[in-house]
Amino acid sequence: MPAMIGKTLRHRYEIESLLGEGSTAAVYLARDHRLNRVVALKILLPHVNESARKRFFQEAQSVAQLNHPGIMALYDMDEEDGKAFLVVEYVAGRLLSETIPASVAQVVALGRQIAEALNYAHERKIIHRDIKPANIMVTPDGQTKIMDLGLALPREAKRVTAAGMIIGTPAYLSPEQAQGMTLDHRTDIYSLGVVLYEMVTGMLPFASDDIPALLLQHVRQPAPPPSIHVPSLPLALENVILKALEKNPSRRFQSGDALARSLDAALLVDPLATAGALDATRPASSVHVDNLPVRVYVADDHTVLRRSLVSFIGQHDAYLIVGEAGDGETAQREVLELRPNVLLLDLNMPVKGGLDVLPIIRAKAPDVRVLILTGRDEEWYIMRALRAGAHGYLLKSSSEDELIDAIEKVSGGQLVLGRGVAEKVVTGMLRASDDHLKLNEIERQIMLLVAGGLDNEAIAGRLDMPLSDLIEALASAMDKMAAKDRHAAALQAVRRGEILLEELQDV
Repeated sequence: MPAMIGKTLRHRYEIESLLGEGSTAAVYLARDHRLNRVVALKILLPHVNESARKRFFQEAQSVAQLNHPGIMALYDMDEEDGKAFLVVEYVAGRLLSETIPASVAQVVALGRQIAEALNYAHERKIIHRDIKPANIMVTPDGQTKIMDLGLALPREAKRVTAAGMIIGTPAYLSPEQAQGMTLDHRTDIYSLGVVLYEMVTGMLPFASDDIPALLLQHVRQPAPPPSIHVPSLPLALENVILKALEKNPSRRFQSGDALARSLDAALLVDPLATAGALDATRPASSVHVDNLPVRVYVADDHTVLRRSLVSFIGQHDAYLIVGEAGDGETAQREVLELRPNVLLLDLNMPVKGGLDVLPIIRAKAPDVRVLILTGRDEEWYIMRALRAGAHGYLLKSSSEDELIDAIEKVSGGQLVLGRGVAEKVVTGMLRASDDHLKLNEIERQIMLLVAGGLDNEAIAGRLDMPLSDLIEALASAMDKMAAKDRHAAALQAVRRGEILLEELQDV
């Protein structure tokens, strides 16, 4: 419609240039002479079908309900000489697609804004249905603007597409969109997940020139982890993106706000420097650390269990997995770097055990709260972990609800002792307070060697002590263990945690 340039609609909007043209409408730069401002005119093309015409006016109804800095504003809707048009905010800047690929900081800063704007629309029962980089502008000051709500569904709108009809851009369709199912706001969460994936990697999670094949990928094929393309990508950010891309809507973020907060938390390292750690475009006063998801690190050498924990915890919007490790040394290094809110720590791991890592974490990262999750229920383990500064001790036999409850309480500053643990703590404290029942180091070494199968002469030789002194120390240990013979005393010492089964490997 080049003939429109130079014309003035409604004696008010002077058209200056063509900004772009789609299948149903052309967008022009115009000047509003009444208010002396630059606007954009979206003019419906002639001969469009009735469905497209209805969507055009539906867009006006959708945008009119919204007033948010992250959503293009609608100023007016009118018609002249049979030409229906919308007067909308002119957004200077560049399309989000021009920023791809983006840095991790940009992905978080821009993605958070888009999620917050979507959350605002969703709270007003409006679903966009066509979130993609070409529908999002980025202004020179870094503000994102969601545009083109032509496919949006307002609260009271009647569906203008037939039931089961697929509408939207195939590369960004949610699985439920791809199947023509009834949609809710979580379809936009998925589409934003595709956008975030593309921003991080520079490519789409699913791509095919064959549209049916592409739709099937959205429905059935898990998205490949973006770290395959960007190995340096923080695990926390990868987890956020993959959660947004969950096939089942119930496993995605349940709101744009939850997604926005998780993006913030993905890069959070030092809680005391939150404002600077996120990005310079957001005022420090608008960053609320208390509202961010609890950042969790999982350290356990059992791969299947660890992955199950990561998957289960990650399903909850209140928690964000920022890292995981199968050995203590890696866990220690990454925890000191990432500074999660909660470290879920197993005790028996290769390279370094949990009890080796725990005091170092507590000394160097006192803000990290440590929840022990282990199969070891011996008093010695429990008492040593708590004395080293653990904030909780939970057995792996605990239920999923107990685990989530423990993480919540530990992150809030409470001490958590799982079922069966509290009783052993009390028992251990009572025994520890009765010094005459505790083995001294010589007695402990004797019990260890007895448990290892050595006879008295061999033990005396190993400890380089007279046999008479050994017999006297052995009798004292048997008395403290309330045992009638040396083997029963050694077994009781194991039960009490005075000697560890792991120590027997070195006997």
